[in-house]
Amino acid sequence: MIAAAPDFELAYGIADPSGLDKHALIFQFIGQKLLIGPDAALPHQPTPPELGNPLWAFRFGVLAGRNCVMRVWPAGLAIPSGLSAGDYRTLWGQWPPGYLAAFARAKQLAAWVLHNRFCGACGKAMEAARAETACECPACGYKAYPRISPVSIGIIIKDDEILLARSPHFVPGMYSALAGFVEAGESAEACLHREIREEAGIEIRNIRYFDSQSWPYPHSLMLGFIADYHSGDLVAQEGEIEDLGWFRFDALPVLPHAGSLARRMIESVCKTLAEKTRRL
Repeated sequence: MIAAAPDFELAYGIADPSGLDKHALIFQFIGQKLLIGPDAALPHQPTPPELGNPLWAFRFGVLAGRNCVMRVWPAGLAIPSGLSAGDYRTLWGQWPPGYLAAFARAKQLAAWVLHNRFCGACGKAMEAARAETACECPACGYKAYPRISPVSIGIIIKDDEILLARSPHFVPGMYSALAGFVEAGESAEACLHREIREEAGIEIRNIRYFDSQSWPYPHSLMLGFIADYHSGDLVAQEGEIEDLGWFRFDALPVLPHAGSLARRMIESVCKTLAEKTRRL
């Protein structure tokens, strides 16, 4: 969980172009692809010369006393020899929580700056603001801040079972919690009611907050809730949900990634249901 990384602190500042901070951790992106070495670590060597100067370079945080600096090149450039693209899911378990927290922030900021190279108001080239995390237009003064997209995700309980569903893009056999993006003017709780109604055809009640997680795909903030079944029969939303059903706490299908909020919610709820069953 990203919140469990107290050694990483958010920060912002224009990076020293000379790279004089020899102790800084450098996160280098081609598009939204993080460059890592063969040992799944951040590259130790200087920036490969074939990449040239980055579009953006700035300090985005501090990890255990070391500045974290990111450099971003446009998508489409070839990954230099000896390096590969690191993915948040695959690095989970290989990187400690602080590094994962830094990666999550850096990946979201890479998406932000690449999507705001030009002003959305007048079309001029944007520049990095010096005093705040913002892309600023030198012509009209418009500022674009990092986008955060809230998502409500919920585990629904019915007796000793939980509701899980499959999206068509999931890996074979995997089921997860239902979730959806919060609409403009909508609360997180109202979003969960709507998503469960649309995707599963049922009504829920007794919503209680579980936890949140920054999820860099590409800039989501997952808001986790637990709720109880209220009424209705399951009907999968056509085109969105491939399959769904009620699963007993001790007979679960393939579950989502261990680093995800959905997985932690499922495990927590099922542990509670198992303890409740033993007491009966």
